[in-house]
Amino acid sequence: MTATDTAAAPAAAKETLAFQTEVKQLLKLMIHSLYSNREIFLRELISNASDAADKLRFEAVTTPALFEQDSELKIRVGFDKDAGTITIADNGIGMSRDEVVSNIGTIAKSGTKEFFSRLSGDQQKDAHLIGQFGVGFYSAFIVADRVSLTTRRAGEASATGVRWESAGDGEFTLESVDVAARGTEIVLHLKDDAKEFLDDWRLKSVIRKYSDHIQLPIVMKKSEWDETAKAQVVRDEDETINQANAIWTRSKADISDEQYQEFYKHVSHDWQPPLAWTHAKVEGRQDYTELLYLPSQAPFDMFDRERKHGLKLYVRRVFIMEDAEQLLPRYLRFIKGVVDSNDLPLNVSREILQESKDVDAIRAGCVKKVLALLEDLAGSELEGDKEKYAKFWTAFGRVFKEGMGEDFANKDRIVKLARFSSTHVDGVEQTVSFADYASRMKHGQEKIYYVTADSLIAARNSPHLEVFKKKGIEVLLLTESVDEWWLGSVDEFDGKKLQSVAKGDLDLGVLADEEQQKATEKIAEDLKPLIEKIKAALGERVKDVRVTHRLTESPACLVVDEHELSGNLERMLKAAGQQVNSVKPILEINPEHPLVIKIKAEQASSRFDDLALVLFEQSLLAEGGQLEDPAGFVKRVNLLMLG
Repeated sequence: MTATDTAAAPAAAKETLAFQTEVKQLLKLMIHSLYSNREIFLRELISNASDAADKLRFEAVTTPALFEQDSELKIRVGFDKDAGTITIADNGIGMSRDEVVSNIGTIAKSGTKEFFSRLSGDQQKDAHLIGQFGVGFYSAFIVADRVSLTTRRAGEASATGVRWESAGDGEFTLESVDVAARGTEIVLHLKDDAKEFLDDWRLKSVIRKYSDHIQLPIVMKKSEWDETAKAQVVRDEDETINQANAIWTRSKADISDEQYQEFYKHVSHDWQPPLAWTHAKVEGRQDYTELLYLPSQAPFDMFDRERKHGLKLYVRRVFIMEDAEQLLPRYLRFIKGVVDSNDLPLNVSREILQESKDVDAIRAGCVKKVLALLEDLAGSELEGDKEKYAKFWTAFGRVFKEGMGEDFANKDRIVKLARFSSTHVDGVEQTVSFADYASRMKHGQEKIYYVTADSLIAARNSPHLEVFKKKGIEVLLLTESVDEWWLGSVDEFDGKKLQSVAKGDLDLGVLADEEQQKATEKIAEDLKPLIEKIKAALGERVKDVRVTHRLTESPACLVVDEHELSGNLERMLKAAGQQVNSVKPILEINPEHPLVIKIKAEQASSRFDDLALVLFEQSLLAEGGQLEDPAGFVKRVNLLMLG
C-alpha cells in the first residue's frame, strides 16, 4: 500500500526545479497567516489522500486493472519520534512525474481540477471527488521544515515512481525511484515547535476531530498501555481511527433513527436525543447537503453573547469549521448539525463566509428547512409531535421569537410558529398561537389584544385586563424581554392589528357598551374639577389624568399614548444602561371605586395631595414600576391608615 519500499534508480539524476511564483507566495501565506490552527495540516493531507482514493475508484470503473489486485483502499498515518517525522500514505491513484510537477510545482493546475475537466454528464455527479490537491498539500509546511513525497501512478511500472522533496524555500527536487506499490507517501520532517504531533493520542485526536467521516479507513498502529514498561507501547496491529463514513452522504432510507441520534450526540456533544431532524441534498445553483437537528434541551449558556454557535461546515466531506455561525441566523443558534458544500473552496475562512453569495444561498436554504421542520411538528395531529413542539417552545421559544424582529424574509412563517401565554389558558406554558387567538375572537372584534409585563403573575393581575375579563375578550400575556423588541416589527396578524391594552384610548369597537360609554363621559364632565385638582397635585409626574373605560375593580391605572414606549420597555432599556427619555404616563381613574370616592370627598382636606400621590404610586407599582421615594410612599400610607 505504501511507497516505503523504494530505491533510487541508478540512471536517474536528482533534478532541482523552482516553484512557480504563485506557489512561493502561497507557501509564505500558508506558513505565516493562512491557517491559524496548525493541526489542520493533517486534515488537508488526509483529504488529499481520500481524493486520490476517490479518483482511483472512479477510473477503476472502466479500468479495473488499476487496483493491481489491491482494492482495499485506506489511509495510513504513522510517526517516528526519534526521526521527528510524521508519515501519511495512501494506496490511491498516485501521480506520474509530470503530474507531480504540474500539481505541486504550480497552482494553476491540480490533479483534481484536471480530473474534473475530463468528466461530463452523470459521471461527474457520481465521482464524488474532493479537494484541489495542490493547494492543500502546501499546508504541510505549517509544521514541517522539510517534506518528502514519494509516489507511483496506478497502472504504471514500478520504475516510474518519483520522489519530490522541498524545504519550502522556493525550490524542490525530483528524482526517479522504484516504487513497488501504487499510491503516495508523504513524510513530514517536523519543526522543533511542532514536535507535539509526535504523539499517538494527539494524532488520533486530530484525525477524529477533522476526518472522522472520511469515507475510507484511516489506520494507525495500535497503542496499548504496557504495565511492565509503564508506558504506551505501539503494537504491530492496525487500528481504524475514524468512523469511515459520512452519514449525511447516505440515503435517508439507509439510515436508522438510532444512527441519526448517535450522530447527533457526536456532532452536538449532547447526551440527550434530539427532538427532530431534517436531512436533505440540495442541487441546483448551489450543491450541498444539510443534516440539521432540533435539540431537546437548551444549553445552560444559550444567552451568553460570547458563546460560540453554528453548524459544522464541510466542503466535499472535508471538515472546515466547527462553529460556522454564518450558515444560520442568530435566532436559530440552537440548531446543531452539518452542512457539506460541493461549491465552497477548501481554504474558506470566516471572512469569506461573511461575504459569499454562495453562503447566503446555503443559509437561506437551511432556514427554510428548519422552519419547515418546525411547521410539520406544530401542525401535526400526532400527540407525539405536539409534545415535541411544546418541548421545543419551552426550551427555545424565547430565542426563536427574536426572528420576528430579525428575519423579515421569513417573518410571516415565524409569526405563525410563535406561542404565547393567554388569559384563555391557565398555567405557565406558552401554548397559544396567533391563529388560536384569532379563531376565538368575539364577533365583531377587530384587534388582537396583548399586555406586556415583567412576569406572568404581573401580567395576569394587571388592572388593564379588567374590562377584557368582564367582556370575555382574550388577551395575550407577553412577559419576556424579547416580546417588547419584536412588537416593533410585527403590528398585525392575518389583517388584525395588534393592540396593547395599556396604550392609547381604549376602543373596543362594536364590543363596547355604548350606554356605559355615555355614562362614563358624563361622569368625566362632572369630575372635571377633581381631575384638574389631582393633575395639579401630581404635577410633572403625569402627562394627563382622565376617567377610565378599562377598570372595573381597581381605583386607577397608568397608560401611555399609542406610539410611546411602554413602562415595561422603558424600565428594560434603563436596566440595560441605555439613555432613555422618561415617558410621562396618563393616570386613568375609576370614579366608582371607594378610594376615588374618598379622594373626591377630601378635596378640601390637607390630605388630598397625599391621597392623590398614593393613588398614582399604587398604579405605578401595579404595572411593575419602581417608586422614586419608597420610604415616602410607606410614610404616606401609614398616615392614611391611622386616619
